[in-house]
Amino acid sequence: MQEKGIGPDEVSTMERMRKMGRKKKEIDHILVIRLSAMGDVAMTAPVLDALRRAYPHLRITMVTRPLFKPFFRDIPQLEFIDFDPNKRHKGFPGLFRLATDIRRSGIQAAADLHDVLRTKVVRTLLWLAGCRISVIDKGRTEKKELTRRLLRKLSPLKTTPERYRETFERLGFVFSLPNTMTHRDAPLPEAIARKTGPRRGFWIGVAPFAKHKGKIYPIPLSDKLLSLLNDRYDRIFIFGGGRYEKEFAEGMEKRYDRVISAIGCLSLGQEMDLIASLDVIVTMDSSSMHMASLVGTPAVSVWGATHPYAGFYGFGQRPDLAVQLDLPCRPCSVYGEKECIFHDYRCLKNIPPEMIADKVAAVLAGQGGKNDSLASDTASSGKH
Repeated sequence: MQEKGIGPDEVSTMERMRKMGRKKKEIDHILVIRLSAMGDVAMTAPVLDALRRAYPHLRITMVTRPLFKPFFRDIPQLEFIDFDPNKRHKGFPGLFRLATDIRRSGIQAAADLHDVLRTKVVRTLLWLAGCRISVIDKGRTEKKELTRRLLRKLSPLKTTPERYRETFERLGFVFSLPNTMTHRDAPLPEAIARKTGPRRGFWIGVAPFAKHKGKIYPIPLSDKLLSLLNDRYDRIFIFGGGRYEKEFAEGMEKRYDRVISAIGCLSLGQEMDLIASLDVIVTMDSSSMHMASLVGTPAVSVWGATHPYAGFYGFGQRPDLAVQLDLPCRPCSVYGEKECIFHDYRCLKNIPPEMIADKVAAVLAGQGGKNDSLASDTASSGKH
């Protein structure tokens, strides 16, 4: 049937394109684009893993920053094109160069999981060269309804991994995502092993930082939380990045005998190895939560300005491990970048450290330690 306002030639072309879209076997090489941010890139890994399992012979090339490659270390035969925004791929000429690099790889289709100005330019150039394109639906309208002040619609939205999966489905790749995460054994980094000695008792991670203030647990409360955990468990590791966070972690390391700073001494892959060695990690709505999902470590996540309903909860993490307050002003933001309307971030400062510590204890009570021969004595006595 001819579509209104479209001539016979255009209809014929559209029909051919639709038929091509139904023939997923014609795509032998697919490109995946996700340039940042760290947590969003991490969430692509379980999706690509599921895609690889469903289509073992499909050639998959990922365009992202070289820093993020450890996220994909467990996915076999995944190829990369390194995105270099500061030199080779800087500005429009750089994006044209990136599109040229991509075309030389022989890709037939591209899944844009980012949908920002840079990726729009690149995918348009690929489309002009005959590549089939699928773009993520970020659900911007629903997210605005979730975070608006008046008549807020507080209901769960699609998860980001599910949105990624649907992007591939529109190219003809049909597969499902697992419901649970898988624990990945990893060696303890040498820089940490020198400080800790043999693995004993319960090991807890704490990552109280994030990019935006609306997702950072207040420093005085973080100090109190570390004190509580230090009294109960064998080793407490602080994760983060940046000079200020490093100074805070080193200060806590000096104050508490069981606290160790993991900031500035590990590569991203080594940081993932350490998280894999933990019994549980306390995180914010940040990349640490998603890294925990990649290695199968339970994450007690603390939520302030943002909300798990926006779709950025850790993949495979238990929903009951989220710590948050039911306030009429939240969620006020999708990403946590907006200034608090009360200027006090009560959504975070009113979460007592004891609430978080109790959630950690509940997780440990249900699973036992990864090396729990001394766990019960350590937890009860507060001694090494």
